[in-house]
This record gives sequence, structure tokens and C-alpha cells, in this order.
Amino acid sequence: MDNDSDNLIQDKPSCEQLIDIMPGPFVIIDRDYRIVAANTAYQRHYGAEPGELVGRRCHEVSHHSDVPCSQHGEQCPLEAVFQSGKPTQVMHIHYDPHNHEEYVQLQASPILDAAGEVRYMGEYIHVLSQPDKEENLLVGRSPAFLRMASLLQRVAPTASTVLLLGESGVGKEKVAEYIHHYSERRDKPFVVVDCGTLGESLIESELFGYEKGAFTGATARKHGLFEAANGGTLFIDEICELPLPLQTKLLRALESGTIRRIGGNEYINVDVRIIAATNRDMQQMVSEGAFRQDLYYRLSAFPVKIPPLRQRKDDIVALAEHFLAHMPEGERHIPLSSEVIEKLLSYDYPGNVRELRNIIERAMILACDDILRPDHIVLEDRELLREQEARAYSPELTEQLVRRRGRLTDELVLEALEKTAGHRSRAARLLGVSERTLYRHIRRLREPGRLQEV
Repeated sequence: MDNDSDNLIQDKPSCEQLIDIMPGPFVIIDRDYRIVAANTAYQRHYGAEPGELVGRRCHEVSHHSDVPCSQHGEQCPLEAVFQSGKPTQVMHIHYDPHNHEEYVQLQASPILDAAGEVRYMGEYIHVLSQPDKEENLLVGRSPAFLRMASLLQRVAPTASTVLLLGESGVGKEKVAEYIHHYSERRDKPFVVVDCGTLGESLIESELFGYEKGAFTGATARKHGLFEAANGGTLFIDEICELPLPLQTKLLRALESGTIRRIGGNEYINVDVRIIAATNRDMQQMVSEGAFRQDLYYRLSAFPVKIPPLRQRKDDIVALAEHFLAHMPEGERHIPLSSEVIEKLLSYDYPGNVRELRNIIERAMILACDDILRPDHIVLEDRELLREQEARAYSPELTEQLVRRRGRLTDELVLEALEKTAGHRSRAARLLGVSERTLYRHIRRLREPGRLQEV
């Protein structure tokens, strides 16, 4: 070997020099959770001097904890990599040097030895945000929430269609906004259409628009929501309420990237990402012929199940305080007392996040200028609720609901509200729609020229 070769070997870059090329925090960890090497960005992010991190356990630095994150319910990327030998990606909550929480996306990969066995894990940390600074996005830190958020972070930057599945009130529209926010379309429109509040002809004109003279009353051209969302995201809520003829038209728009206004002859190119949502069993609807199978497969390219609040109880207090922080005079009740917290955690929230928000809003009204006490937290009496709902189901209303097949009328809404003494969540259950759908219909009833008090 000549001198030039010797010099090349001696000048070979070190591990630290190589990982410093990475612009964000990067760390190498052994199977005992000990840090072997950390780049400058990692040291800077966690407020450590060079050499201070090597030998420390990763969970001590990032989680300020004496035990691995898996013992707190999080999915540990180190354990996953050493067990499977494959890369993984998860979302965690870390703590910065000032002990502030921050959401991070972790990309972990195995580093193999000469025998092909996993020797170390390399972990790249992408800091997303600090939870308290993303006021209009999602709130949570429970394992169920973080698993969902990790999926959202993976799909958000792509162009893939997303199908959001979950019970009424879990926050599907907020999840859709989150996906849009972290996509490349975030500076373009985010447009919402709720199929549960619109009749068949109105859904078609709302989605696709119409030309002047297309039908009686069409006195001018109207651009539909596909055109309004061009370049951005169209969120189609209650997708299962879409009538079969319009399912065909939606499928054609998704596959061709073109739409045609009602009464028009020309096809118009649109660049729209679709996020759809439902609380119904779509596979059962497909098997019953109520939903097109080809459209279902087109929409379900990336399904995301949103967990109900009863499966993420660790988030209840954070959500309650988040709602208080956005209500007039609400911040004076933060932090909540241990007695209030205990009562909030004692309930299963069949109405999910929306019901929690209503409970907190009601508590604020009851508290008035007083401190927020447990007796201000009014929870549903489940047995009484079942009795009231049983009485509400008159044969006439049941027959009307079957006949309408998912479409609301003003008369049905008013009758349901009367049967449930104005309780909107019960009225929504009686009508077989989500509370959000019912709320939107009530807003339409309150429009000038229509009913004034609902």
C-alpha cells in the first residue's frame, strides 16, 4: 500500500463528522439506550455541551425520565428497531432544555455490524411544533393520539386520498385540517362540504357548480367547491350520505381530475386533494349496495381510524384546558382542580371531544364569576338518556327516518328537537346523523327568511 493510500485511510471522516452533515438533530444509540454519538444539531437542540451526551440514556435527555418511553405507553423506536431489524417511524412528545413539550417525528434505522446484526440505532428527529403554539390543530399526548398523529404525519406530505373513520364527535374535521396544515397545500384553500345537510340536487350543485340557465333559478354561473378548492384540499364530511348517482360523478372526478358543471359541456381540470370522513360502516354499506365498491377503494387508499375519547383519557384534561383557554374568561380556571379533574375522568364521553367541549362550556356558564367546581361539571345520566330516547322514537318519526334514507328536512329536525327537549346530541342520535351535521342544518334554519329560533 502506498503513502497516498495510507493518507486516505488516516483522513477518513469520523462518525461525528459524518452525522454533523445532517441539518437536524441526529443521534446514535446502543441497545442499552445509551447515546454513542450525537451531532451538533442534537446537542444544540437539547442544550448540551459537546461530550456531555455520550454515555447518557436517550430517555433521560429527550423525555426527562429515568425509564424508557415504552414504560409510559409510547412506542419505543429503539426497541422496535432491535426487535425487527427494520426502520420505523413514530411520533413522540419530547422536552426541550426549558422543559417545554414539543411534538417530534422520529425516523429510526438499524446500524448493522459485520455479521449483519443490529449494533446501533440511528435516529433523526424532526421537530413539528410545541403543542401550546399550534392552537388550531390537534391536542393530545396519549399513546392512542400519538399513534394516530404519526400516521397523519406520514400521509400529510403526500398526494394520497385519506379516509377518516371514527365515531361522531371525535374531531374528524380537525384531523382533516391537520393533514392540510402539514401538506404542501397548506397555503391553498381548505374547503369543507357536509353531505349530511344537503339534498341530492344541492350536493351536486355545491360540489360541481352550474352554468347560467342550467335549471330554474340558475340566473348566473356558480363555481362549485371543487373549483373553490383548486390547488388545495376538499374535505367531504359524511361521505356515506352521498347518493349513488353522485358517487359515480365523484369517482369520475377523482380518477380524471376533471369536473363538469351542471348544464355545462366542457370538462374543467382541477387539482384537488380529497379527504373524506364518515362514522358509518362503509364496508357493510358496500356489501348492501348502498355505496359503490370502486369509490370505496378509491377513497380508502389511506384509512385513518380516529380513536374515541374513552380510549385516550390521558387527553381529557389537556383538551378541557385547551377549550377553557379559548373561551372568554376561561383562562382563570386553568389549571383545573384535582376534584374537577377526577370528575371529568369518571365519564366515558359517548359524544367524544364535542361532548367534552359542550360540558366545559356549560360548566363555564354555571360557574359564572365563581371558581370552577365539580358540581359545575354536568354529566349525562345514561339510564335517563336511554329512557328519553326510547320515548322519543314515535312510530311516525321512525317511518319518516326510514323513508328519508339519510336526508334531513326542516320538519324532521324540528320534530327531533321537540322530542328531545332541544337537546342537540340526542336529537342527532335520533335522526341518525352526526351532531356536526345537525348543527349545520340548524345554522341553515337560522338564516334570514327562515326559522329564527331553534
